[in-house]
Amino acid sequence: MNFEKMNETKVFRDPINGYVKVDYKIIYDLICSKEFQRLKRIHQLGGTFQVFPTAEHSRFSHSIGAYEIARRIINEVPTIKNSLNEEEQLTLLIAALLHDVGHGPFSHAFEMINPIHHEEYTISIIKDNSEINSLLKNIDVDLPSKVISVIKKEHPQRLLNQLISSQVDADRMDYLLRDSYFTGATYGYFDVERVLRVIRAHEGQIVFKESGIPALENFMLGRYHMYKQVYHHSSSLSYEVILLKLFERFFELVENNYVFKNDYKYILPLKNKSKLSNQEIYDLDESVINFYAKLLAEEEDKILREFADRFTNRKLFAFYEVKTKEEVEYYHQKVKSLGYDDRYYFFSDRPKQIVYKKYGKNDLSNVMILTKDNKVVEISKISPVVKSLSSDRVGDDSDYIVLIPKEIK
Repeated sequence: MNFEKMNETKVFRDPINGYVKVDYKIIYDLICSKEFQRLKRIHQLGGTFQVFPTAEHSRFSHSIGAYEIARRIINEVPTIKNSLNEEEQLTLLIAALLHDVGHGPFSHAFEMINPIHHEEYTISIIKDNSEINSLLKNIDVDLPSKVISVIKKEHPQRLLNQLISSQVDADRMDYLLRDSYFTGATYGYFDVERVLRVIRAHEGQIVFKESGIPALENFMLGRYHMYKQVYHHSSSLSYEVILLKLFERFFELVENNYVFKNDYKYILPLKNKSKLSNQEIYDLDESVINFYAKLLAEEEDKILREFADRFTNRKLFAFYEVKTKEEVEYYHQKVKSLGYDDRYYFFSDRPKQIVYKKYGKNDLSNVMILTKDNKVVEISKISPVVKSLSSDRVGDDSDYIVLIPKEIK
């Protein structure tokens, strides 16, 4: 494998990590690839910018942030650095950089429209017919498969899997700090310096020193509050549901051979709800969706026009929290009785997010603590805070949510 380094370290200014430092040429080349540059046109938090107006940060900035945290772990934690050879270190850095490259427009909201997990697109982009794939193969023909094995948590060097995809990993550390900063909500701040100071490699797995438990509790509490106050905010969900209903109406009209005034070639492949090609996912970003929404507002179909207008001009649905199925059905019947098409003007869900999930006994996703007497213990067994978070769920104040037009009183 070619470990060519830059003649001079490249840096990116970042309000979260200070300087993001790039030493390896392949990292810089990947950042410059068209598939990675596309992430500048994808909001990190979907529709959350409709609630928190400064939440304009992108998947691009988050991805280089996750890379920087992975780079710091390698360079600042001797037990981890000494456990990985240079090939494994580079593989880890690439996986951290590319872990979100498959996200669609408005990030997770896109998965409501095209029910393919973004990880599948990430794997396809790394594996097949892309600039990223070509760059990786130029280093080592097996490098794409090695990076994919980390993303799928199947790499034989287990430390790599844990550092990219576990309950305290480079991805989560960056997005909590970044989302807090850009939303202006301080809930997600935690002592990242302390977490990096207590992380260790021990007997082939990632552990944290017992003295770091308060910092880890702070991390998990921050994640809990960010889900409650930011990620599951009612207006953000409403905006994303408007986007979903806009596409559902568009797909129905396509199926019924509706004659459109304009050409919508970049979103037509979505109608089958099947996996898109690498070129099709590359062609889809938020600038395309926003432009098409303007055109859809000019079409003759009343429902299509209305949802395009709602999406473009933030005319959101009302949000209700209820306890029973009977209450959900009350709102459902209310919508129908007033002449609204309930396929489009009614939405209900049961949001759920367990902040810390305790997996099987030997699952590498568990957060393991290295105690003062050199034993390794799963964190919820010695932290009452984490134990309580492992059974709680976001949305616990109500069992259901309902979204309907605000015009319905």
